[in-house]
Amino acid sequence: MQFSFEKALGIHEPALHTQSRRAQILAANVANADTPKFKARDIDFHAALELAQKYPKGYGPLTTSNTRHIQPAGFRYGYEVLYRQPRQASIDGNTVETETEMSEYTENSVRYMASLRFLGGKIQTLQSAIKGQ
Repeated sequence: MQFSFEKALGIHEPALHTQSRRAQILAANVANADTPKFKARDIDFHAALELAQKYPKGYGPLTTSNTRHIQPAGFRYGYEVLYRQPRQASIDGNTVETETEMSEYTENSVRYMASLRFLGGKIQTLQSAIKGQ
């Protein structure tokens, strides 16, 4: 029987990667809260996880406009960074709403910690199986 880390660790590896990237984007939003014309961005976490579940190795279908183009190898943890729609527009064109960004950052941090704990439990289980306990 062949062992696969992708199967053993499940969705937690791509989830951690996506949550880490999302934390960077949200932190950049907060840091640029006073920058004129800065547009707040975010990742649709649920869509990114669905994509990771659909393509467990991280490679999905990429399209080309011509059959003679070189076929791309694929992508790893593909997700689209989207612009956030503000609830109330600011005069200077900045779309960052600090309260929203901090709330999203906190929720993302909780999810990140939960994924780390699940992943830690799976690794402990694997270590016990290897030791024969």
